[in-house]
Amino acid sequence: MDRRLITILLIVLVQMLGAAMILPILPLYAQREFALSPQVITLLSTSFFAAQFIAGPYLGRLSDKHGRIPVLIISQIGTALSFVMLAIAPAAGFLFLARILDGITGGNIIVAQAYITDITPREKRTESLGYIFAVFGLGFVLGPALGGILSAALGPRVPYLIAAAAAFGVVILTWLTLEETLTPEQRQANRQSTGNSMSPRQIIRNRALILILIVAFLGQSGLGLLQSTFALFGEAVLFDGYSPQTATLGIGLLLAVVGLTQFITQAAFLRPLLARFGEYWLVLLGNTGRMIGSFAFAVAVTPVMGAAGSVIFAFGISIMMPSLQSLATSTVDDEYRGGVLGLYQSTISLSIIISSAVAGVLFAMSASMPYWIAGGLAILALIPAVLLLIQYGQKRPVVQTETRPLD
Repeated sequence: MDRRLITILLIVLVQMLGAAMILPILPLYAQREFALSPQVITLLSTSFFAAQFIAGPYLGRLSDKHGRIPVLIISQIGTALSFVMLAIAPAAGFLFLARILDGITGGNIIVAQAYITDITPREKRTESLGYIFAVFGLGFVLGPALGGILSAALGPRVPYLIAAAAAFGVVILTWLTLEETLTPEQRQANRQSTGNSMSPRQIIRNRALILILIVAFLGQSGLGLLQSTFALFGEAVLFDGYSPQTATLGIGLLLAVVGLTQFITQAAFLRPLLARFGEYWLVLLGNTGRMIGSFAFAVAVTPVMGAAGSVIFAFGISIMMPSLQSLATSTVDDEYRGGVLGLYQSTISLSIIISSAVAGVLFAMSASMPYWIAGGLAILALIPAVLLLIQYGQKRPVVQTETRPLD
């Protein structure tokens, strides 16, 4: 494996470990420490992804024009500072400011993905991007459980300080070990070029990219409903009758099941599945897994049933998302890679903005309602996924330009 790939994966692992620590505890922290309602708590996710939606494309293009490393370091510093703000928050408003700051500078994963596409041939991109999702999974194996343990043992604010320390460590690791992938000549050419920003007309004419973005939008809407309410759902349903400390720990362990499934899928199954079925089929199969997993959550009433839903849902994510991202980068010229990944991330962010904004209302109506809706959205996503398979599944997408539409 390319040494640069190993380095960027290590950086992403440390970053994700810190980020995953706060997932099971932030909603409960907001509820217990600041007495926020479910409708307001889910808006914490909305604020993060709204900021990321606005900033994502700009960060991707900035990395094309000024290099991956400077943008990566700045975004990592923003993440670290946001964790500190969560730890010292004197009022609920600080929670929102912290999530907005993390969203604005949350281009570290986007830039890491662009970095990997820089150093990886087209035919290897899905596999290489799969390694990032494997690292996500490994971070989620340890992070949520660690966050739950630390919160139960040391108090709700300590995990944020540890996550901040991990994020600052990533800044140092990036600065000392990672080399720039774009040459000065490439960066200068990207800055001077007037045609390497994707116009709305280019995007609309790129039919394959549009279908990919629709699948991503619908699929991630379901994820937004799930992740913004899962801790509340766990406490209210799966761990009903347990002590708050046990509920916090149990929710963290269930999220660790998601991470472990994701890691095993990426490490052991993605390559053979990709060789056997190809990216288009994996998009379809992964979306089907998401659908089944969502419905499994909707009927779950015990931790064991929740674990089963976690495994199925995580498997679907793990084979679907790397395939979608790889296909997205293959629909444009190479100089658009950072930009198209930013557009892709903004599409995901927009879907989670909308879904997390309504998730609290749905949860207040019924604890299982967000998961029924998530399953329904996965059914809708099957339509563009099937169209992708039928129209483009026999060949890689042809690179889209302003004057040559994708047929």
